Amino acid sequence: MTTKIIPVLMSGGAGTRLWPLSRSERPKQFHRLGGEHSLIQDTALRLTGEGFAAPVVVCAAAHADLARAQLQEVGITPQALITEPAPRNTAPASVAAAAYGAQIDPDALMVLMHADNLVADVAALHAAIEAGRAAAQAGEIVLLGLTPTGPSTLYGYIQAKGEGAVRKVARFVEKPDLATAQTFVADPNFTWNGGMFLFKAGAFLDEARRLAPEVTTAAQAAVDAAARTGDVVALSPAFLTAPSIAIDVAVMEKTGKASVVEADIGWADVGNWGALWELSEKTASGDALEGEVVAVETRDCLARTDGPVVVLAGVEDLVVVVENGVVLVTRRDAPAAVRAGVEALKAKGLGELL
Repeated sequence: MTTKIIPVLMSGGAGTRLWPLSRSERPKQFHRLGGEHSLIQDTALRLTGEGFAAPVVVCAAAHADLARAQLQEVGITPQALITEPAPRNTAPASVAAAAYGAQIDPDALMVLMHADNLVADVAALHAAIEAGRAAAQAGEIVLLGLTPTGPSTLYGYIQAKGEGAVRKVARFVEKPDLATAQTFVADPNFTWNGGMFLFKAGAFLDEARRLAPEVTTAAQAAVDAAARTGDVVALSPAFLTAPSIAIDVAVMEKTGKASVVEADIGWADVGNWGALWELSEKTASGDALEGEVVAVETRDCLARTDGPVVVLAGVEDLVVVVENGVVLVTRRDAPAAVRAGVEALKAKGLGELL
């Protein structure tokens, strides 16, 4: 029996709300956003130690070499790079990771983490994982419920019931309105859903097979027929037959085996430019500046450039990003507009800029 927990780094996201920094050849998880390491490096480093096995990375085929190289930069050698022929959302990716783990040992514990988040308190993360270990070994799918820092409408929520460190999940609520979010953060039964899971590989696979058979059949077939070269497990084209669906919708909202452990770990999702501004060091006027930026009579702006000088004068609450020959100007509070801009570039046949 495998006693060490296998970390699974979910690295399939495109990070389009951080365009033009995050692009198809180098999404946001491979960038250093204010820290010493890239986001995927930080994610891997916080899941090391005697209790953890070497990580498994789930990523696009085009990113396998980059993921391996970045992890090796920080002294980590992944045990496998599971590569997707095309993205199919989190359910097929999660089930494929579980199917890979079950081939090693059906009783192996796996912890799934997105590779593009920040965690300030690693000791608290390890404590939360350890608190959920026994329940996961007993067949529960344990979520790490993130302690809310405010009434966010950007995240889903988990409502717990019962007593103790590990509690059963009563329900999931997806991205509520502000008034509802305010009631949630005042209620100790609610935590944010950051998509962090701890489970026994075989137990998770059995539950996925029962609740999401189309996803599981495709993912299992893709793992069984995967082309294996060195550390790369290239999922077969069968993966593309899986419905594109989130793991919450496919499995977690249906299962009776969902439990939650509250995790006060200083979590942050650097999902858009406004979130990055929140996390960045700022000037006295609230500006977050990187590169050759001159700011005059400005307030609460984020500006960064990889070369050309940027001058901000008499503006507030803007994001200005110059990256690899592209300039983005948007409002700091308009993450959806950035994604819309990306879609507009696709419609205009300018996909090479993405």
